[in-house]
Amino acid sequence: MPSYLGELAALATSLCWSVSATFFTLASQRVGSMIVNRARLVVAALFLITTHWLILGQPIPFGAEAERWLWLGLSGIIGLAVGDALLFQAYVWIGPRVTMLLMSAAPVISGVLAWATLGEKLRGLQWLGVLLTVAGITWVVLERGNGSGKEDPARRNDLRGILFGLGAALAQAIGLILAKRGLGGDFPALSGNVIRMLTAAAALWGLTLLQGQARATVQRLTKERSALLPILGGSFMGPFLGVWLSLASIQLSQIGVASTLMALPPVFLLPVARFYFHEHIGWRAVAGTLVALAGVVLLFLV
Repeated sequence: MPSYLGELAALATSLCWSVSATFFTLASQRVGSMIVNRARLVVAALFLITTHWLILGQPIPFGAEAERWLWLGLSGIIGLAVGDALLFQAYVWIGPRVTMLLMSAAPVISGVLAWATLGEKLRGLQWLGVLLTVAGITWVVLERGNGSGKEDPARRNDLRGILFGLGAALAQAIGLILAKRGLGGDFPALSGNVIRMLTAAAALWGLTLLQGQARATVQRLTKERSALLPILGGSFMGPFLGVWLSLASIQLSQIGVASTLMALPPVFLLPVARFYFHEHIGWRAVAGTLVALAGVVLLFLV
């Protein structure tokens, strides 16, 4: 009987990321995306170190080879520090639903990068999948501005949010490819996540100290305490549980299948955007989302 643990982990990852996207959107609206990114990396690192200690008997994977630290560390810096900084600001500008739809381009970008740099071939239907994903995302993005009567500043925020969302998708795609290399063999996914999170936190907080922003970050969080609970909830569901599950999924199943299932948050976030954020969602937004996800499926499951 085939095991579907990797696929189930990928599906659970989508659910976790949908919840964390909602929490981080709320927190970023209150204290700013950079402060949320700095705080959640620390919180998530503490969650992971504690869990790693309880399960594997040591706070961090001391026995991991230098090569693993290199690949997983680069994956963390690119995917978690840089990529999520872009992601959280996109949440503020265009909301979690459209942002996560843009993030569904990550597996498509991974496939194209593998084709361009690793010589992996894409068949005809897979290229159709790429086109469908791009078309679906474009349809949803263009639908936002139709008949909205927005002023120029709002339109500029839309454009910047779209660019930041695509940048986050690119960073995630690169981060997944690097993580796959660092997780080779039977290296625990939890240990890989600890390395990624610690490296990302160290890099981001090192930059924060150089910029002289550490004290201001703590002061803002102390002043805006209403942001603390969403940061804690988002940190647990996203960079702790969600990323752990995502690493387990790419280790236990094909990266294409895992990436496809991890691209489902835009669907899960449709009711959240409609009923919680009171966002108008027309039939074109729903259709474009489904077209984009159909393209992801074609790319990796054909």
